[in-house]
Amino acid sequence: LDADRESQELYGGHGSALAQVYNHMIMPLANERDKRTQTIWGMRDFEHRFGRKPDGMWLSETAVDLETLEILAEQGLRFTILEPHQAGRIRPLDGRVWKDVSDGKIDPSVPYRVCLPSGRSIDVFFYDGPASRAVAFENLLGSGETFADRLTGLLNSERRGPQLAHIATDGESYGHHHRFGDMALAYALQYIEERKLARLTNYAQYLTIRPPEHVVEIVPDTSWSCAHGVERWRSGCGCGAESKSGWSLDWRGPLRDALDLLRDNLVPRYESMAGGIFTDPWQARDEYIAIILDRSPENVEQVLTRLAGRTLTRVEAVQALKLLEMQRQAMLMYTSCGWFFEDVGRIETVQILEYAARAIQLAEDLFGESFEGPFLKILEQAESNDPVLVNGAVIYESKVRPAIVDLPKVGAHFAMTSLFNDRHEHTEIYCYKVTLRECQNLTAGRARLAVGRVELTSRVTLETSLLSFGVLHLGDHNIDCGVWEFEGDEPYGQMVDDVVGAFRRADVSATIRALDRHFANHAYSLRSLFRDEQRRILDQILHATLGEVEGVFRHVYEDHAAQIRFLDNLGAPLPEALRSTAEVVINIDVRRAFEAENFDPREIQRLFDETKTWRLDLDIPGLSFVLEGTIERYARELVEHPERRGVLERLNALVELSEKLPFTINAWTAQNDYYRALTTIYPEMKAKSQAGDMQARGWVDQFAVLGRALSVYVE
Repeated sequence: LDADRESQELYGGHGSALAQVYNHMIMPLANERDKRTQTIWGMRDFEHRFGRKPDGMWLSETAVDLETLEILAEQGLRFTILEPHQAGRIRPLDGRVWKDVSDGKIDPSVPYRVCLPSGRSIDVFFYDGPASRAVAFENLLGSGETFADRLTGLLNSERRGPQLAHIATDGESYGHHHRFGDMALAYALQYIEERKLARLTNYAQYLTIRPPEHVVEIVPDTSWSCAHGVERWRSGCGCGAESKSGWSLDWRGPLRDALDLLRDNLVPRYESMAGGIFTDPWQARDEYIAIILDRSPENVEQVLTRLAGRTLTRVEAVQALKLLEMQRQAMLMYTSCGWFFEDVGRIETVQILEYAARAIQLAEDLFGESFEGPFLKILEQAESNDPVLVNGAVIYESKVRPAIVDLPKVGAHFAMTSLFNDRHEHTEIYCYKVTLRECQNLTAGRARLAVGRVELTSRVTLETSLLSFGVLHLGDHNIDCGVWEFEGDEPYGQMVDDVVGAFRRADVSATIRALDRHFANHAYSLRSLFRDEQRRILDQILHATLGEVEGVFRHVYEDHAAQIRFLDNLGAPLPEALRSTAEVVINIDVRRAFEAENFDPREIQRLFDETKTWRLDLDIPGLSFVLEGTIERYARELVEHPERRGVLERLNALVELSEKLPFTINAWTAQNDYYRALTTIYPEMKAKSQAGDMQARGWVDQFAVLGRALSVYVE
C-alpha cells in the first residue's frame, strides 16, 4: 500500500499496483456471467485495499479471449498484459494493411490497441518473453548489475521516441525461487537510476506518454503457461509442473466436467430462489463483494436491503447469504492451480474440491436436494497416478469430506479447546461467533470433564444454533466429545445429571457410555479439531510426556558422561545408544541456550565444541530456526525500544556467535529491522554522539559493528 502511494507521486499520479481476476480463474473457460463477476470483484477488492480505481488488470496465467477483454473494457479498465505469442497480427491505427506477428514476433516495446466487436477498445502490453524466461530459468537474478544490463539492453539506442523495456515474472522469483533475488531487483533498479540508463515508469503512466499507434488482433483462448492454449486446465495436454515420466494428466478433463456439472445445476436453482429475494439475482452476486469486504452487521443489513429493495426478515437474510456464499464457493472451485500440477491428489486440487464441497453443502441445505452423487460419479473418472489415492471421488471421500465444517463441528472444536484454554463468555473461532450460555467443569486427577450449552453464529451466513456439549479428557490424547442441537431444558438436564453423576463416581466407562447415549452419532475426537489448534493442543498434551522422556535421556547422559569422554579419549567409537542419548540432550541444551533471555555465548560455544569432539549430529534446521527467531526478537526490540541498555550488545553478540556456528542463518528480517533503525533512530543518535554524548557515541559504535556483521552499509 505504501509502495502504491509512493509510485503515484513518482509516476505522475499513476499507481503501480495492478488489479487481478478475483480468484485466479482461467477466464476463457468461464461463462460470461462468471467472467463479469470475477472482474467486478477484482476491481472492488482493489479499490477497497488501495483506495483508488485500478487502471489495468492482470489476467490469470494471461489466459485471454475476446469476451474477457470486452468485459474488462466494459468495466472501464484501460489495459492488460499478455505474452508475445498471444499476438496474431497488427496494423497502424489509421491503416488497413495487416502484418503477421504470430509466434512471438511482436515488438514488446510499445503498447497496442485491441478493437472489440462492441465498438469498445482496450490497450495491451506484450512483455518481453526471453528476458522474462531468463529471470525464471536462467539465473539472471544472480547479479543485480547483469539483470540491469539485460533490461536496458532491451532498448534500442538508435530508435527515436519513447520505448518500453518490461518483463512479467512470478513474484516468487525474487527471494523464494532465487535466493536474494529481491536484492538483485532492488540493486538493478538503483543501478539504472543512478547511471541514468533509463527512466523508471509504470504501464499507466507510459500510456499517457505514448498511446498505442497500432491495432493488434490477439490469438484467443491462449495463455502464457500452456503451449496448447488453455488445455492445461481441461485436458491432459502434456503441460504439467513436475510431471513425472509415465504419469497421465487425463484427470483434468473429468475434474472440470464435474465442476461444470455442479455449477450448471446450481444456476437455475439459484435464479429461482434468489429471484424471490433480490430484484436481480446476478446483480446481487456482483454486489456481494461489498459484504465479503465488510461483514459488519450494519453493512450486511444495509447491502441486503438495497439488493432486495426491502428489509429482509432474519430467516430471509440467512437464506440470501447462503445463496450468495454458495455462488462464491462455486467460483472459488475454479481457481487455476487445481489443474496446474501433476496429479489430482495434490493439495491444490484438494483445496478446490473443498470449495466445491462447501457449495454442495450450502446447496443441499437450501434446496433439499442431493448434488454430491452426480458430482462424484464424474469425479470417479479423474484417475490419480498414485494407486493409493485411486481417483477424484476417493480423494473427496478421504481428504475433503473430513474437512467439511458445520455448526456442530465448530461447537465440538470449542468444547474440546475450552479444556485447554481460558474459557470466555464471548469468543470467536474463525468466522464463527461463540457465546457460552452455561458450563460445568469437573476435575478428578488428570481427568477433566466439561458439559454445557453454547450458541454459535456464522458471520458469513448469520446462521445460528444453540448446542449442548459434553467433553471428557482422560489426560492423554484420548478426548471424547459429543455435540448436538439443544433440545430443551429437560433432555439437557438429564444429560448433565447422567454424565456428571458418572464422572463424580469416578466411573470412566459409565461417563463415556453416558456421552455415547446422549450424543449418539454426534461424537467427535481430537481428530475433529481444526488443524492449527489440533497441533497446539497436541503440543500441550505431549509436553509432560516429552519432559519425562527428556528426564530419562538426561539421567542416562549424566550418569555415563565420564564413560563417553573416556571412549572419546581412546578414539573408540561411541555405542549408538550413548551417541543418540548425547545428541538428544545436547540439542535440547543448545535450543534452550539460544532461547534464553540472558544467553551465554561461552556456554553455547562449549556445547558446540562438545558436539564436534564427539561427532554428534545437530538438528541444524531446528536450531537455525530458533537462533533466527532470537536474533529477530532482539532486532525488533532495538527498533521499538532503542533506549534499553544492553539490547544492542546482546544482538551484536548473537550475530557474532552465528558467524562462528556450523550453519548459516537467514538474517533478512533482522536486516530489515536494522535498516528501519538506520533510517529512524541512527540519525538522532549520531547527532547526539557528535555533540559529545558519550552514551550515544557508544551506541553508534556498537550499531556500526552490527551493520558490518549484517552486511548493511552505514555511512
